[in-house]
Amino acid sequence: MSGASATMAQGLEFTITAPAGAGGGWDSASRSLQEVMMATGAAKSVQVVNVPGAGGTVGLAQFVGSAKGSPKQLLVAGITLVGASISNRSPVDLTQVTPVARLTGDPLVIVVPKDSPIQTMDDLLKAIKTDVAKAIWVGGSAGGADHILAALVTKAAGEDPAKINYVAYSGGGESLAAMLGGQATAGVSGYGEWEGQIKSGDLRALAISYPEPIEGIEAMPLKAQGLDIELVNWRGVFAGPGVEGADLEAIEAAVEKTVKSEQWQAVLKTRGWTDYYAPSGEFKTFIGSETERVHGILKSIGLAD
Repeated sequence: MSGASATMAQGLEFTITAPAGAGGGWDSASRSLQEVMMATGAAKSVQVVNVPGAGGTVGLAQFVGSAKGSPKQLLVAGITLVGASISNRSPVDLTQVTPVARLTGDPLVIVVPKDSPIQTMDDLLKAIKTDVAKAIWVGGSAGGADHILAALVTKAAGEDPAKINYVAYSGGGESLAAMLGGQATAGVSGYGEWEGQIKSGDLRALAISYPEPIEGIEAMPLKAQGLDIELVNWRGVFAGPGVEGADLEAIEAAVEKTVKSEQWQAVLKTRGWTDYYAPSGEFKTFIGSETERVHGILKSIGLAD
């Protein structure tokens, strides 16, 4: 960081919009950014506001309207908002805001209840092939990362992903209750959300969606089990539409200082997040390709035109 940028960072004040309720992944990432930005001096003050609704599209629409050209407003979002924008036919999407940095990547995990006769991914694929409609999946919002992964697995089983029986819940707690209550064949969530139940044995983890094995996680990647599927539940930070020049450089410098700090590495470790940092240029290209990929998947399950 140059001397001028460092001086500017000391006076930076941000409001971060988490387009979801308290306690979820975007909220946790927003509050972690808030904490580390202030601890490292990357910003002088940081506030977090929660704007839940419609898979993040309510918060995104509000952000697009209020943050245009503003050097003081940030948004934390990820792959689920890409999917929600498409499946909700939202007039706004992440291509309309300014990518600052990709931050974290989580593996999704596919689980079954502990008493399920399904012991392996092969067993789950067989159950889907036997009767795709009887294989009940639970996970987060329709069109989100959980739904996308369930669709990809259904397709890998040779069945029509449009016939998937997917029950969407707004929070991880509700889908967890359905799993523990034996009301679902399989469930999908971020690994960190269900780690406690996996380690206690209440849930059996069949696979993770990350391309490589992850230290500390026994479940192997789908790719290592012969399925050509990978899906990273990524999160990133964005500025408003039309933020550019010195304003954008100052924001980028503040975020880079934050994510390269020891404090941020400690947060990643504590929360079980993977460092998936990419600077703005690379992140912008990634958003474009990810939007195209997710659209293709959602079209195959009847959630996009």
